[in-house]
Amino acid sequence: MGCHKITLLSIGIAVSALLVIIGGILIPFGNETVHKTINKEGVIEEGTLAYENWIQTGSPVYRQFWLFHVKNPSEVMNSGAKPMVEQRGPYTYRVRYLPKSSVIMNDNYTASYLQPYSATFEPSMSVGPQTDRLTALNLAAAVAPSLLPPFIHHIINMVLKKANASLFQNRTVEELLWGYEDPILKQLKIGDSMTGIFYPYNGTADGHYNVFTGKDDINKVGIIDRWRNEKKLPFWSDSYCDMINGTDGSSFPPFLHNEKKIYFFSSDICRSIYAEYEQKKSLKGIPVHRFVIPPKTLASFVGNPDNHCYCKDMTISKNCTFSGILGISSCKEGKPIYISLPHFLYASDELVNSIDGMRPNKEEHETLLDVEPFTGFSLRIAKRIQINLMFKPSKKIKILQNIKEPTFFPLVWLNETATVDDETAERFRASLIKPMRALGIVQITLICTGSLLFVSFSIALCMTSRTK
Repeated sequence: MGCHKITLLSIGIAVSALLVIIGGILIPFGNETVHKTINKEGVIEEGTLAYENWIQTGSPVYRQFWLFHVKNPSEVMNSGAKPMVEQRGPYTYRVRYLPKSSVIMNDNYTASYLQPYSATFEPSMSVGPQTDRLTALNLAAAVAPSLLPPFIHHIINMVLKKANASLFQNRTVEELLWGYEDPILKQLKIGDSMTGIFYPYNGTADGHYNVFTGKDDINKVGIIDRWRNEKKLPFWSDSYCDMINGTDGSSFPPFLHNEKKIYFFSSDICRSIYAEYEQKKSLKGIPVHRFVIPPKTLASFVGNPDNHCYCKDMTISKNCTFSGILGISSCKEGKPIYISLPHFLYASDELVNSIDGMRPNKEEHETLLDVEPFTGFSLRIAKRIQINLMFKPSKKIKILQNIKEPTFFPLVWLNETATVDDETAERFRASLIKPMRALGIVQITLICTGSLLFVSFSIALCMTSRTK
């Protein structure tokens, strides 16, 4: 009887050990299955899930705009008072709903394409109609003195007087964003008399992209190889600042579990940028990694030496020591346009305090991306930037004679946002998350059950042997 019991216990130990081994084998087997699936479906080629989401964004993408209404225009122009503003918005538009065009699959495992710009007003998601009016900076009047040399400023003054132009103007939201015929430009008769913050937009594109398809190396999928047929940017006259790094931000190479930074290029700000890992989150039942733009990204070269080459005019921002602002005139035809985070988030106190009405808030104004780490898909984005226009004093231009110092004036801040829709999220959970969780439960169950039985049978066998 004792020998029979010992035999049964030995068999129990063997079976429990086998359960542990099977559970252990399932771990690399499961990982390999996931990798094979992603290596297949993550490549940008017809018939894959990645291609389907790449060729046309599945989830709706919106641009929300908050414009700045000027409350004391006369005091600013006549006595150089601090501008007082209040934001008006959001005015929301559906964007990026057109599929990529001019798509070519190249022999070097890249795909080239154009992303057409488009914007359709969404009244139900806006505070009012596009015909809402507000007092805003006069774009042409503020820009002209910076574009033209001082020795002809008296001519500019004559043109401004003839056009009865002021430093500020009353315009509709639609005009300010998408364009209007400007009386100053009409008087000058130089080129197009239309202007606007985003003019022209509908029907345009920011240039051809070449991106890696990932067919030869999945770790390169979506990474930009060329923009406008160039491997480097032509804006900054520096090998570091002119680098084109990363993807366009809509997706990243897969398996991002250990990544602390992700890189992407944005033509809106004419440079590459990175986001840092902040924390794990859950989005519609899908585990994601949240990445955010850190404060030092737009820091001055004093706080971030890597940014030394982004300052092109040492005379404007106190020897480039202002933090939180980026001049992009070199890629905007010389116009004195400056990019910041909304309400000058993370910017120098001098900038925040130079405009009455700035209320920087991390929760509302930071840029963030929620990325699913296995596939690298961005399931939620909130790209937030503010567009500012610089104007400065001029003794020969009446509307600028009382301005005391160069002013970085906020025109608008925008939030380009997209969140995975419920249908896509369910497909995502069904095809990836649920099978992975089920496999994980089976693995843990087998290992834990096998380990528990192994210990129990081993103790029983020892006690039985001692008794015998």
